[in-house]
Amino acid sequence: MASSCELTLIAAPGESAAAQAAGLPVAHLAYRVGSGPHLFRSNLPVAARGGLLAADCRGFDGRGEPSALCQEILRECSARGFTGVYCAFEGRPFPLLRQAAAELEDLLERRGWPLYVPEAYAHGLRRARVLIPTALSGGSLEQRLSDAAERFGRERVTLAVERVAMDFFLPSPTGQGVPLSREKLRARLEELHPTVYFSRELCAHYFTYMSKENGVHFVLYDDAGSIRKKLDIAGRMGITRAFLPYGQVDDLLPRLLKP
Repeated sequence: MASSCELTLIAAPGESAAAQAAGLPVAHLAYRVGSGPHLFRSNLPVAARGGLLAADCRGFDGRGEPSALCQEILRECSARGFTGVYCAFEGRPFPLLRQAAAELEDLLERRGWPLYVPEAYAHGLRRARVLIPTALSGGSLEQRLSDAAERFGRERVTLAVERVAMDFFLPSPTGQGVPLSREKLRARLEELHPTVYFSRELCAHYFTYMSKENGVHFVLYDDAGSIRKKLDIAGRMGITRAFLPYGQVDDLLPRLLKP
């Protein structure tokens, strides 16, 4: 195994069979919290059983009452053999979903099942495991994890691995870059033959190049080696769980899982 971290793959419905074949636990990102609020399911294959229920909240209007939603989540977990819930909520937190997370924390604990929440939803929760993303444009990953461990407790911190591939114009005051597909990154490397460096702080590879149109660029990216290093850092700090998005790392899994 790449590190002492227990790895779980996050898979969309079309990826679930391949993800399960990889031999790791799977969080099935086939669910969405929608208006009501209610739990909506995509076309998850019948064979997709076990692992975790993973839900996002795209398009949610923030209105309603949380208890019915929590019961729907529990019923779906029981029907599919899921033994935990992964909240893939993005953006500014909804007060209603904060309430739902607090209620779910208690309901899941009675069953011995974990609840994973983004850092923005962790306030006020006592036992839920907190997702800390690995993608950084500045600072230090080790310091980021150390701060999270101090705030939430090391046993609750969970690594949310994101495979970075970004092209930044320099200077970049906003820290926002242009995402690069695997193909575009490969093409840029083959075209430019740049000198590639490794940032110990960001735990990612980088190179720079000059464009006639808009000047200096800074490209930051991950490969199997940099992701393994992120997992190793977390493992050395006593962080024992990590999630990997299957659609981002499917081509890297043989090297990530190599002893």
